[in-house]
Amino acid sequence: MQHTTLSLRHGLLALAVMAVWGSNFVVIRLGLDQFPPFLFAGLRFTFAALPGILLLPRPNVTWLNLAAYGLLIGAGQFGLLFLAMDGHISPGLASLVIQVQVFFTIFFSMARSGERLRGFQIAACLLAVAGIAVIAAHVNGHTTPFGLALVVLAAACWATGNIVAREGQPDNFLAYVVWGSLFSAPPLLVLSLVVDGPGAIGHALSHATLGGWVALAWQSLGNSWFGYASWGFLLARYPSATITPMALLVPVFGMGTAVLWLGEPMPAWKLAAAVLVILGLAVSVFYPRLHRAWLIAAP
Repeated sequence: MQHTTLSLRHGLLALAVMAVWGSNFVVIRLGLDQFPPFLFAGLRFTFAALPGILLLPRPNVTWLNLAAYGLLIGAGQFGLLFLAMDGHISPGLASLVIQVQVFFTIFFSMARSGERLRGFQIAACLLAVAGIAVIAAHVNGHTTPFGLALVVLAAACWATGNIVAREGQPDNFLAYVVWGSLFSAPPLLVLSLVVDGPGAIGHALSHATLGGWVALAWQSLGNSWFGYASWGFLLARYPSATITPMALLVPVFGMGTAVLWLGEPMPAWKLAAAVLVILGLAVSVFYPRLHRAWLIAAP
């Protein structure tokens, strides 16, 4: 039986997952100081898959579905995100912009089903677009148009991966992520070999400090294993309406840790952009539930 209210213990677990996923953007930035982006992303998925595939049974989806998910999330979402964060966008803004995947997921799903956008979805999208426009109007040496475009493309890949996962309906999402990583790692490592070359790869691997390897472990074990295992655990015990709104905290943790850990500036325009994007996400998540509650309560 599912409960509708999070217990204190499970609420703290959900908060810990959001903290890991949000602070992950700062960890990515630190890791990119020691590894080229495609190599870093490729290693992330290599260690997410191994030895996980020996411990978890293959999920009940087709190989084609698994490969599509792995390529979209690996080479698509994280390959583009790591490339963008390698000097083209700040961690705090990356953690915010990537959240527009919510709207891409809605649009792509509706395109497949033939549904029409509802008024609150249009309003939510306009708020988020306004936030992105504020960021685009303030691009500078820390955030470039190229970096902003890469993160938006990464969000589109993430959204498409969400749809692939939804259609596959895996019985164990952690196993799905782990086995999908088998298809994420190879293209990223090949890209690193082509773009960076064997010399740069060998230098990065031989000169990486303990901090670099910890950043990599945080990616594969913390972000993937702990994050998705805990998220799946919570979704199995609570309705998605109770759990999914917690994801609104990811950019809050992302921008907060960027300020505290890296000293990322937080001028008024950046706060305004954050408010607009998060408000758009909140409207998308909460309006349908509030509307249903109002209809039920109405005489």
